[in-house]
Amino acid sequence: MMDGPSWCWSCRRNCRGNPNCLVGIGEHVWLGEIDENSFHNIDDPNCERRKKNAFVGLTNLGATCYVNTFLQMWFLNLELRQALYLCSSNEHAVGESIPKDKDYEPQTICEHLQYLFALLQNSKRRYIDPSGFVKALGLDTGQQQDAQEFSKLFMSLLEDTLSKQKNPDVRNIVQKQFCGEYAYVTVCNQCGRESKLVSKFYELELNIQGHKQLTDCITEFLKEEKLEGDNRYFCETCQSKQNATRKIRLLSLPCTLNLQLMRFVFDRQTGHKKKLNTYIGFSELLDMEPFMEQKNGVYVYELSAVLIHRGVSAYSGHYIAHVKDPQTGEWYKFNDEDIEKMEGKKLQLGIEEDLAEPSKSQTRKPKCGKGTHCSRNAYMLVYRLQTREKSLTVEVPAFLQELVERDNCKFEEWCNEMAEMRKQSVARGKIKHEEVKELYQRLPAEAGSPYDFISLEWLQKWLDESTPPKPIDNTACLCSHGKLHPDKICIMKRISEYVADFFYRRYGGGPRLNVKALCKDCVVERCRILRLKNQLNEDYKTVTNLLKITVKGSDGFWVGKASLRSWRQLALEQLNEQDEDAEHSNGKLNGNAPNKDEANEEKREEEEELNFNEDIVCPHGDLCISENERRVVSKEAWKKLKQYFPKAPEFPNNKECCSQCKILEREGEENEALHKMMASEQKTSLQNLFHDKCRPCLGNWPQETDELYIVSQFFVEEWRKFVRRPTRCSPVSSLGNSALLCPHGGLMFTYASMTKEDSKLIALIWPSEWERIQKLFVVDHVIKITRTRAAGEPESALYSSEPQLCPECREGLLCQQQRDLREYTQATIYIHKVVDNKKSNGGAKRQKLSHQSYISYQKQGIRRSTRHRKVRGEKALLVSANQTLKELKIQIMHAFSVAPFDQNLSINGKILSDDTATLGSLGVIPESVILLKADEPIADYAAMDDVMQVCMPEEGFKGTGLLGH
Repeated sequence: MMDGPSWCWSCRRNCRGNPNCLVGIGEHVWLGEIDENSFHNIDDPNCERRKKNAFVGLTNLGATCYVNTFLQMWFLNLELRQALYLCSSNEHAVGESIPKDKDYEPQTICEHLQYLFALLQNSKRRYIDPSGFVKALGLDTGQQQDAQEFSKLFMSLLEDTLSKQKNPDVRNIVQKQFCGEYAYVTVCNQCGRESKLVSKFYELELNIQGHKQLTDCITEFLKEEKLEGDNRYFCETCQSKQNATRKIRLLSLPCTLNLQLMRFVFDRQTGHKKKLNTYIGFSELLDMEPFMEQKNGVYVYELSAVLIHRGVSAYSGHYIAHVKDPQTGEWYKFNDEDIEKMEGKKLQLGIEEDLAEPSKSQTRKPKCGKGTHCSRNAYMLVYRLQTREKSLTVEVPAFLQELVERDNCKFEEWCNEMAEMRKQSVARGKIKHEEVKELYQRLPAEAGSPYDFISLEWLQKWLDESTPPKPIDNTACLCSHGKLHPDKICIMKRISEYVADFFYRRYGGGPRLNVKALCKDCVVERCRILRLKNQLNEDYKTVTNLLKITVKGSDGFWVGKASLRSWRQLALEQLNEQDEDAEHSNGKLNGNAPNKDEANEEKREEEEELNFNEDIVCPHGDLCISENERRVVSKEAWKKLKQYFPKAPEFPNNKECCSQCKILEREGEENEALHKMMASEQKTSLQNLFHDKCRPCLGNWPQETDELYIVSQFFVEEWRKFVRRPTRCSPVSSLGNSALLCPHGGLMFTYASMTKEDSKLIALIWPSEWERIQKLFVVDHVIKITRTRAAGEPESALYSSEPQLCPECREGLLCQQQRDLREYTQATIYIHKVVDNKKSNGGAKRQKLSHQSYISYQKQGIRRSTRHRKVRGEKALLVSANQTLKELKIQIMHAFSVAPFDQNLSINGKILSDDTATLGSLGVIPESVILLKADEPIADYAAMDDVMQVCMPEEGFKGTGLLGH
């Protein structure tokens, strides 16, 4: 192999294990024609540049896509943008310059919006970062919020902020653009008196449930409502309650008409929101005249924006906006950083409708005519009043343009820096390319020429253009003698001395592994072990045949049966260990010296394992007495085995068993006989106690005696174990009642508690049994309950204990028990699913328990055993006291396939409703039974794709700048 290499050139991939194969190690990147882009991993900074006549995108900061959609829509409202540009702040007037040595930091919401709009208008970037604006509002970037609620709150905040401006065009812009008026009109059926309450609106909230067209939703919003019965109206003219009608009349409409489609509705049954995924049709032109009280105005509106929510759940998904450019009439899709222009100036919603998975009850998409659209994801439609006026041209004020130019300069600097880095990468890459091309051709060592071994891993890193190579490190390939380990040749490559000289000159490192580097001692040892492994296979066959021969006389040797079954494996492991010892004796191998403590730990573990024939060595180091565990093998077989296990314990056929073990065996047999006799005697003396028959009961005191004795139930159970299996269990010699007493010697239980919850801790003993117990066992404390009946009143009785109850310790025990019940870390509880009897099968074999009947069953005076017996429809769950009800609902969802918002839980008649409360605080203790009543699934219900968020209490925009915080 060393003198006449056979080089691989036709391989498709590298031959791992062949040091002469130099194909497929990463050289293909450098051979042939080279693309400059392959010399770096830096993206072209021009990809981040805004294209001509394109809009600027907004970065999604985590879950702020709902904010981005509104910002783009408001930006394309030219009147609003112009008014905001005219808005003056406290620090500078409109048109006033900002010092160049000072970075501009917007202070107010208006300033943030001004700066954002200016960047959206004139930035050179493909997208900008709105984090300053989002931070100023105090929004949580990781939590998706209700987009409709955000729109209302922000408009209210903006109107309030602008109300302080002196310029009326700025001060009144929100009212002019978005504010309309309607009136709640109530008409008395008796006298015809009309009562009118006028109110402003900034958007119309339209119910979409049960409707297919937008106009139907508007008609329902304005429909007449009858006030009758308990809902009658008090008429001022009639001075009495009268039947009446009530309706909404539209008095005036704004320039921009916001129509909120109520897709996200609150479900009273579950206490959470759901999304309605029904299709709604709407047209590009909307004539509002039929809906107006006054018919003499201009009420034709053009569709200007459609806000979309992708996803089937109200608690997750993604928001995008389709907005029309008011200057060109072209439609654009705004999706955070990405903005797409629609073809042919047409709104296209098709792809957005295909993204959401329809529920089973969902109908197919209706056909849409020309100028109409259909959507099941649109949650807001924006219409602009159709006018013949020319579109506004909005100029960025000088002070804002200066800020934009500063940002553009920073962007250009970044682009130049990235371009220079790319240029340098290309230059370095070209030099490396020439170097690799030359060296790779000279990499193979010719036959008879000097060569070096070098790590394949290092070679691959040298050919990897993304990581500059480090100094060559060959220490991981050395054996304990400081030379090349023969097993490491498979991860090395043989290269020419010329290339090796270049590598060590350029990159340094070592040690160099040349033609004399391979360790002769390790090769010899490896050959020896390989020969031994081959010999082992031959010897295994020989030993197997020798074991078939019956040994006569006393020529044989005792060998453990377990050792004989696994001797081949043990021998092989020994050979592998020798191999590994040689490999790991160099502390630098694989770059890591094993930790001393870890090595000692491993050594101890190995020592604990039995070696060959140690399975028949007794604890005294002699031959074990059990003949079932050993057999005799011939002298020839033993000789073969000794070759592999020279240190194995040797026991000739005539060797006597261990005398000490014989004595112990004899004593054990005598003890067993004694224990059997003891068990039989005790069982005969206390037969009823053993069989748990004819036992006294405190709750129903037996008439034939006025005193009973108490022992711990633990003693009785341990004693029964011994009586049942006297040869396996230790005899019970003493009766310890101290566990039932406090440190002061007082009783820990009341008479009442011993009839109920503490009854499982004690066992009651008849006086006759107690006499026998005192003879059979050593008793530490006598505990007695006495009944005293008043003369002439045999019905009434007093019960006293000896020793008496210790009130302080009893109180402490109760407190500790209550604390334990509230602070458990792992306990079993049971969830019982209640099935409505009306819906259960009439022919069911077992009638389901109703909610009330199950509660009454729980409250009955039935003593529950320590282990609750599960009934049908019940599942056991493992819980802890500090986990929340929300977390329990997640467990129940996996066990019963019932969504958390469909779960109604109760315990002992108490409804569990606070999702944030812990189980301990809710009174859920170990072995509790919780009733689960599942709501029926609602058609078109929101998906369970975000259960964790659904279970969270809805706080909305609480704590944000939108609510004045």
